[in-house]
Amino acid sequence: MGTFLSRDSGDCGAHDASRSSKGKAMKRVGVGIAGLGRMGQFHVESLAKAPSVELVRVVDAVEDVARAVGERLGVEWSTSYDDLLSDSVIDGVVLATPTAQHAPMIEAAAAAGKHVFSEKPISLDLAASQRAVKSARAHGVKLQVGFHRRFDPDWAEATRRIRDGELGDVYLFRTSLRDMRPPSVDFVAGSGGFFVDVTIHDLDTARWMVGEIDEVSAVGTSVSDPAFGEIGDFDNALVVLRFAGGALGVIDNSRVAGYGYECSTEVVGANATVRVDGHRVRQLQWLTPGQASVDWVRDFTERYPEAYLLELEHFAQAIRDDGPVAVSGEDAIAAFLLAQACARSAAEGRSIRMRHQEREGSISYSPAAA
Repeated sequence: MGTFLSRDSGDCGAHDASRSSKGKAMKRVGVGIAGLGRMGQFHVESLAKAPSVELVRVVDAVEDVARAVGERLGVEWSTSYDDLLSDSVIDGVVLATPTAQHAPMIEAAAAAGKHVFSEKPISLDLAASQRAVKSARAHGVKLQVGFHRRFDPDWAEATRRIRDGELGDVYLFRTSLRDMRPPSVDFVAGSGGFFVDVTIHDLDTARWMVGEIDEVSAVGTSVSDPAFGEIGDFDNALVVLRFAGGALGVIDNSRVAGYGYECSTEVVGANATVRVDGHRVRQLQWLTPGQASVDWVRDFTERYPEAYLLELEHFAQAIRDDGPVAVSGEDAIAAFLLAQACARSAAEGRSIRMRHQEREGSISYSPAAA
């Protein structure tokens, strides 16, 4: 992803001047995106398809990247984030920039009256995350954070039925998140650590599906490449959760599951058990004597294209209809604090108890006294 600097924004592509009237006629929400790295490129494709979105401008610090994407999609492009904030047609911005830039960019967008969708985490610094969330609230703009699993139809339906009482009392939560191949060691070194980079998605899913978490216990190891251990990180980890309602949870994560990408969840209850799986691109089996083979997704982009589109569609609809966002900044901070507690548990070799209380309509987490 490009690093955003203060640059002259004189170079930009042309865009049809009818965009505003067209957007209003179709009741679409003007959106711009900053950051056109791997995640940004994926989001751009979703924004171009989302029915409630009018993609207005793309921005990246690398001029060739911004120009290529803008010209391919027929939208304005530039190298300056300020161009998004000063454009009156843009109602909301999508941030797919490096993590260190999320919090200041959220604050700048809030001050400009732009609603914000930000990739997780908001920041690796808790105080910066809290300032960004406070700024969005103070300026009356919506802040949604990218926990895409909440928008996957399978997970959403499972959670709806759990909340409707079909499962009964929840006894056990289990989830796996495994990548086929790890990112570069340089990326891992700046990612905030295994639990913030990987497990944070599972921690958010656990809170969403089951409820608040009282205690975490985590262990990790580096077995695929000594470089992970040399920078003090892991390539595989296990986390045990104790929920406020008494249920237990188990999370297993891997950066190096060579067979492919997997993200699966199971919730066991008094009346039923729900399992969410499904990692095939095509519903095809190839049968040969003694063997049946199927395809398997390689990464999250193959597993979750619909979820990523739906989360951005939800963001646009929340702006258009002045409704709440499904994943708030406070939700992101809660998952971040739980991930930090997992890291502390693994480092200290003990369970970490957590406090959580409702404040201003949202849950606030903090470690309990030792």
